[in-house]
Amino acid sequence: MTTAVKDMLDTYPADLGGVDRDKLARCIEECIACAQACTACADACMSEEMVAELTKCIRTNADCADICTATAAVLSRHTGYDANITRAILTACATVCKACADECERHAGQHDHCRVCAEACRRCEQACNDLIASLG
Repeated sequence: MTTAVKDMLDTYPADLGGVDRDKLARCIEECIACAQACTACADACMSEEMVAELTKCIRTNADCADICTATAAVLSRHTGYDANITRAILTACATVCKACADECERHAGQHDHCRVCAEACRRCEQACNDLIASLG
Protein backbone atom coordinates (compact mmCIF):
# COMPACT_ATOMS: atom_id res chain seq x y z
CA MET A 1 0.00 0.00 0.00
CA THR A 2 1.36 3.39 -0.93
CA THR A 3 1.12 6.23 1.55
CA ALA A 4 2.21 9.86 1.54
CA VAL A 5 5.03 8.92 3.92
CA LYS A 6 6.31 6.20 1.55
CA ASP A 7 5.85 8.45 -1.47
CA MET A 8 7.91 11.20 0.17
CA LEU A 9 10.66 8.77 1.17
CA ASP A 10 10.76 7.48 -2.43
CA THR A 11 11.23 11.01 -3.76
CA TYR A 12 14.21 11.80 -1.51
CA PRO A 13 17.03 12.50 -3.97
CA ALA A 14 19.94 11.18 -1.89
CA ASP A 15 20.76 7.91 -0.17
CA LEU A 16 19.09 7.34 3.21
CA GLY A 17 22.32 6.03 4.67
CA GLY A 18 21.27 2.40 4.73
CA VAL A 19 18.11 3.05 6.77
CA ASP A 20 15.39 0.47 6.02
CA ARG A 21 12.77 2.53 4.13
CA ASP A 22 9.87 0.23 5.06
CA LYS A 23 10.69 0.32 8.78
CA LEU A 24 11.26 4.06 8.61
CA ALA A 25 7.92 4.63 6.86
CA ARG A 26 6.09 2.39 9.33
CA CYS A 27 7.65 4.20 12.27
CA ILE A 28 6.74 7.65 10.96
CA GLU A 29 3.17 6.48 10.26
CA GLU A 30 2.82 4.88 13.72
CA CYS A 31 4.17 8.03 15.39
CA ILE A 32 1.60 10.17 13.60
CA ALA A 33 -1.23 7.74 14.43
CA CYS A 34 -0.14 7.52 18.07
CA ALA A 35 0.04 11.30 18.45
CA GLN A 36 -3.52 11.56 17.13
CA ALA A 37 -4.79 8.77 19.40
CA CYS A 38 -3.11 10.31 22.46
CA THR A 39 -4.52 13.76 21.71
CA ALA A 40 -8.02 12.34 21.28
CA CYS A 41 -7.70 10.16 24.39
CA ALA A 42 -6.61 13.10 26.54
CA ASP A 43 -9.57 15.09 25.27
CA ALA A 44 -11.96 12.20 25.92
CA CYS A 45 -10.54 11.79 29.43
CA MET A 46 -11.34 15.44 30.13
CA SER A 47 -14.97 14.73 29.25
CA GLU A 48 -15.29 11.85 31.71
CA GLU A 49 -17.15 12.41 34.98
CA MET A 50 -14.17 11.05 36.94
CA VAL A 51 -11.68 13.41 35.27
CA ALA A 52 -9.72 13.95 38.49
CA GLU A 53 -8.85 10.25 38.53
CA LEU A 54 -7.51 10.52 34.96
CA THR A 55 -5.01 13.34 35.56
CA LYS A 56 -1.95 11.12 35.09
CA CYS A 57 -3.48 9.57 31.98
CA ILE A 58 -4.15 13.01 30.48
CA ARG A 59 -0.61 14.19 31.26
CA THR A 60 0.97 11.03 29.85
CA ASN A 61 -1.19 11.29 26.73
CA ALA A 62 -0.05 14.88 26.19
CA ASP A 63 3.62 13.99 26.66
CA CYS A 64 3.31 11.01 24.33
CA ALA A 65 1.55 13.03 21.63
CA ASP A 66 4.27 15.72 21.72
CA ILE A 67 7.15 13.24 21.61
CA CYS A 68 5.54 11.20 18.83
CA THR A 69 4.99 14.36 16.78
CA ALA A 70 8.61 15.43 17.28
CA THR A 71 9.84 11.93 16.42
CA ALA A 72 7.85 11.84 13.18
CA ALA A 73 9.30 15.22 12.23
CA VAL A 74 12.91 14.23 13.00
CA LEU A 75 12.51 10.93 11.12
CA SER A 76 11.13 12.83 8.12
CA ARG A 77 14.34 14.84 7.74
CA HIS A 78 17.33 13.10 6.16
CA THR A 79 19.77 15.78 5.07
CA GLY A 80 22.68 15.85 7.52
CA TYR A 81 21.45 12.63 9.14
CA ASP A 82 22.90 11.84 12.59
CA ALA A 83 22.30 8.26 13.77
CA ASN A 84 22.90 9.24 17.41
CA ILE A 85 20.08 11.78 17.34
CA THR A 86 17.81 9.29 15.59
CA ARG A 87 18.54 6.59 18.19
CA ALA A 88 18.00 9.03 21.07
CA ILE A 89 14.61 10.27 19.88
CA LEU A 90 13.46 6.75 18.96
CA THR A 91 14.43 5.55 22.43
CA ALA A 92 12.57 8.45 24.04
CA CYS A 93 9.53 7.76 21.87
CA ALA A 94 9.49 4.03 22.68
CA THR A 95 9.83 4.87 26.38
CA VAL A 96 6.94 7.35 26.46
CA CYS A 97 4.75 5.07 24.33
CA LYS A 98 5.30 2.22 26.80
CA ALA A 99 4.48 4.49 29.75
CA CYS A 100 1.36 5.82 28.04
CA ALA A 101 0.17 2.36 27.04
CA ASP A 102 0.71 1.11 30.59
CA GLU A 103 -1.27 4.05 32.00
CA CYS A 104 -4.09 3.79 29.46
CA GLU A 105 -4.38 0.04 30.04
CA ARG A 106 -5.20 0.79 33.70
CA HIS A 107 -8.38 2.50 32.46
CA ALA A 108 -9.13 0.41 29.36
CA GLY A 109 -11.80 -1.66 31.08
CA GLN A 110 -13.83 1.47 31.82
CA HIS A 111 -12.95 3.70 28.87
CA ASP A 112 -12.75 2.44 25.28
CA HIS A 113 -10.74 5.52 24.28
CA CYS A 114 -8.00 4.39 26.68
CA ARG A 115 -8.03 0.89 25.15
CA VAL A 116 -7.70 2.27 21.62
CA CYS A 117 -4.95 4.65 22.71
CA ALA A 118 -3.01 1.88 24.48
CA GLU A 119 -3.11 -0.20 21.30
CA ALA A 120 -1.78 2.72 19.22
CA CYS A 121 0.98 3.31 21.78
CA ARG A 122 2.03 -0.36 21.69
CA ARG A 123 2.21 -0.30 17.88
CA CYS A 124 4.32 2.86 17.96
CA GLU A 125 6.60 1.49 20.68
CA GLN A 126 7.17 -1.64 18.55
CA ALA A 127 7.81 0.38 15.38
CA CYS A 128 10.38 2.53 17.20
CA ASN A 129 12.13 -0.52 18.62
CA ASP A 130 12.12 -2.24 15.21
CA LEU A 131 13.70 0.82 13.60
CA ILE A 132 16.31 1.09 16.38
CA ALA A 133 17.24 -2.57 15.87
CA SER A 134 17.63 -2.06 12.12
CA LEU A 135 20.02 0.88 12.63
CA GLY A 136 22.71 -1.50 13.89
